[in-house]
Amino acid sequence: MNSHAQEEQLVVWAVVGSDIGPLLLAATDEGLVNVVFHATEPVRDRTLGRLASRLGTTPVEAPDTPQLAEAIRQFESYFAGELHDFALPLDWSLISGFNRQVLRELASGVPYGSVVGYGDLARRVGQPGAAQAVGVAMGSNPLPVVVPCHRVVESDGGIGGFGGGLETKRKLLALEGVLPEPLF
Repeated sequence: MNSHAQEEQLVVWAVVGSDIGPLLLAATDEGLVNVVFHATEPVRDRTLGRLASRLGTTPVEAPDTPQLAEAIRQFESYFAGELHDFALPLDWSLISGFNRQVLRELASGVPYGSVVGYGDLARRVGQPGAAQAVGVAMGSNPLPVVVPCHRVVESDGGIGGFGGGLETKRKLLALEGVLPEPLF
């Protein structure tokens, strides 16, 4: 890519509050490219450095841009319990291969309020023995919440792991009615 093409690539970001803590949202002209949990200042700085390295341009804080304004609105609606299906353009450039295949199936095939097992998701993408690889794909998901890796659980009924922490996964599943709300 020449330097002129790099100048044209715009990566914008914002930190938004949510019921699960601050989230960093980043977008390109293609769409939402990254959602990061627990977006404290150190997490934000590491994420922005990684995005700059991976995407070849320095991200710019710009919550009012069209790329982010709609994403922020939809996240607010989701956490208010009003939105069940995100309708955002997504930039899949941070993920490829098997992981991208699994995450695309998850995004299109596991609706709000439902869960799927790691093994079942592996079967859906034609790799029935790849439950552990599905777990790796969930851990590398650059678009959590929108690509709902919180909806992937263990076949024995266990909640499984989660990059945002198990309490965050429980809160998301409770919001979607899969788990009961905590009593206190």
